[in-house]
Amino acid sequence: MKRTFILTGFALMVGLQWFIPGRMIFYKERILSEGTEYRFRTEPFDPYDAFRGKYIHLAFNQSTVQLKDSANWNQGEMIFALLSEDSSGYAMITELRKEEPGEDVDYLKVTSGYVYQDSASTSVSISYPFDRFYMEESKAQAADDAYNQALSDTSKVTYALVLVHHGEGIVKEVFIDGVPIKKVAIERQKLEEQVQ
Repeated sequence: MKRTFILTGFALMVGLQWFIPGRMIFYKERILSEGTEYRFRTEPFDPYDAFRGKYIHLAFNQSTVQLKDSANWNQGEMIFALLSEDSSGYAMITELRKEEPGEDVDYLKVTSGYVYQDSASTSVSISYPFDRFYMEESKAQAADDAYNQALSDTSKVTYALVLVHHGEGIVKEVFIDGVPIKKVAIERQKLEEQVQ
C-alpha cells in the first residue's frame, strides 16, 4: 500500500514536470504559427546595460497612452491594449481597456504604470509583456555593440518583430534598418576578425 502511494506520487510528479513545460511550448508554438506580426519601434533603454548575458533588453517608443476618458485607471493592474498600425506600418496602441476584447481584434495584455489625469485627458504608462530578445552567446557582444550603435544613431531605425495572439506576444526578431540583428552581428564579427 505504501509502495503504491509512493509510486503514484512519483508518477504524478514526473507527469507534472513534463506537462508544465509541454503546455508552455504548446502556447508559444501556437503564437508563432497563428500570431499576427507587428513591428514595434524600439528606443534606447540604457546604452551601457542593454545587453545582459544572452539577451538584449528592449524599450519601446510608445510607453505612454493618451486617453480621452476619465475612467479610474490604477497603477499595477493588468489591462488590454488594442493594436493597430501607423501610416509607416509600425505598431501603435490605439486604446486601453479594462475588459478583455473579443477575438476579432489584436491586443496585448499589459501592465499599467503611472497614471496622470487632468481635466481634459488621462495618460497611462504601460509595461509590455515582452522586453527581452535572446541570442546565442557567440554573437552576443557583436549584437550588443551593433544595437547600441544603432540606437544612438538617429538615422537608423530599430524595431522588434512581435507575433501577437490572444493578448500574448513573442519577439521573433530585432531589426536594424530592416536587417535582422543576428545577421548584423555576424557581419560585424567578420569585420572585426579581418581587422585583427
